[in-house]
Amino acid sequence: MRVLDQIHALILTHPHISHSTNAFSLSKVLCFAAYKNVQYAKRLLFQLRSPNIFAYNTVMRGFLQHSPSPEPILLFRRLIRSKFPASNTFTFAFVFKSCSILTAFDEGRQVHKHAIASGLGDNLFVQTSLLNFYTKCEEVELGRKVFDEMFQRNVVAWSAMIGGYARVGKVNEALEVFRAMQKGGVEPDEVTMVSVISACAMAGALDLGKWLHMFIDKNGIKNDLEVSTALVSMYAKCGCIEKAWAVFEAMPVRDAKAWSSMIVGFSIMGMAKEALDLFERMGEAQVEPNHVTLIGVLSACAHGGLVAEGRKYWSSMLNCGMEPSMEHYGCMVDLFCRANKAEEAYEFVASMRIAPNPAIWRTLVVSFKKNKMFHKGEEVAKQLIQLEPQNAENYILLSSLYASKSDWVKMSRVRRQMRDRRIKAVPGCSSIEINGHVHEFVMGDWSHPEAKAITEFIREVSGRVQASGHEPWIASVLQNVGNGEKLDALWEHSERLAIAYGLLKTKAPVTIRVVKNLRVCEDCHEVTKTISKLYDREIVVRDRIRFHKFANGVCSCQDFW
Repeated sequence: MRVLDQIHALILTHPHISHSTNAFSLSKVLCFAAYKNVQYAKRLLFQLRSPNIFAYNTVMRGFLQHSPSPEPILLFRRLIRSKFPASNTFTFAFVFKSCSILTAFDEGRQVHKHAIASGLGDNLFVQTSLLNFYTKCEEVELGRKVFDEMFQRNVVAWSAMIGGYARVGKVNEALEVFRAMQKGGVEPDEVTMVSVISACAMAGALDLGKWLHMFIDKNGIKNDLEVSTALVSMYAKCGCIEKAWAVFEAMPVRDAKAWSSMIVGFSIMGMAKEALDLFERMGEAQVEPNHVTLIGVLSACAHGGLVAEGRKYWSSMLNCGMEPSMEHYGCMVDLFCRANKAEEAYEFVASMRIAPNPAIWRTLVVSFKKNKMFHKGEEVAKQLIQLEPQNAENYILLSSLYASKSDWVKMSRVRRQMRDRRIKAVPGCSSIEINGHVHEFVMGDWSHPEAKAITEFIREVSGRVQASGHEPWIASVLQNVGNGEKLDALWEHSERLAIAYGLLKTKAPVTIRVVKNLRVCEDCHEVTKTISKLYDREIVVRDRIRFHKFANGVCSCQDFW
């Protein structure tokens, strides 16, 4: 970059060079700059008198190589507004990729219209990028429409379609497309396997992930570094930490991504000691940690209540010159809040080098509520509502704060505010995979085909749990209703429906595995511990925060989550 700066300065200070030569030289400077300093390249792009589409594409690609960024979308918008004469297949591919990374669905739909209008909608390269965008946004039916309209399908297109189905839990459909791919004479490669295995990790589709692992071994697909790392991540994210460890240990070569996947796996399972021990081993192997590695390490400290260790790793990260990201700051705030150090967490946020995001403020509100610091919690929650007036979670947090001190008037006022602004809370949703099919349950929704059998079984489970001496934590129900209604509401929580269905449809010693979109509530946590003992079943619940492994009345998180 130093030499490039000098060349750039030389061009600018020699006005006698012809305009065409000058423009060509600046375009070359832009091209090289995009690989090292993309912001520099962007500034240069805006200084060019007549930048061509190649210059725009180069800067878009530069942003995509460095980090998730909306810049390619903004640059495309600039092209449209300036009525730029031409976009090419690379332009659309880069913009669709940016939309898929950011799950910017509305923007991607608009770009799709422009691709059709430009006459490039039928191009294989553009169609593949579009298909990948729709499946990454979990709009699998729209993705399937693009897939069916393709005159030619390469291995990337097949991989995107299979991965799309796996991502939304449609395991049988994913397998059908996988078999159709083979019948069509398209051989899956390492890239295909990484794509599909990664989708299984997101959906918690363990059965399909195991089947793919066997397929790799049986068909001689090269189990390279990328494939092995994807398997480690998949098993870890599906709660099979022993299998993840077996794959990791068998790897002849491990890069930072592989080490990080295993460390993060231990962290989300609450195995703080194992995560930190592995981090020490990584150092001994002389593998340089990356940002993800440190997120795993700091997260392990947070989940293990290891405040001193968290401070140590934070200091060493700063001393090594690694610039903390928002995720790193979030881990430290989480660490202090879990350890009931709400004041220290607040001071830490105040000293942050970058503006804290809403997620960090929400973590603080939860901690203030837990430590009965209601005034501060209310203050921050109100700021959050001003910051994100359409985010239901902020209103829920504030109403929860009022409910915890039985201030039903203020709680009702917040709920009325939500209704007036037509803001709906995200309902609790849990899924469980049975015989290759993912069943989804939503709190209070009895639309499942076997709802009657589930309802009857829930009554049986509820009776046995209460007979065992469990006292329901009805305070977690944020409604000003009677205790009986609160108890009924607790038994309609989505994870209880999924667990009941798992008990109904499987027999011991099959492990029940549930994936939930929200954090497990305190009462559901206690009930699941009781169920694991009463029914002698191992139950693994992956919520928004971490894994909980219940067995014989005990949870792996040791009630610290």
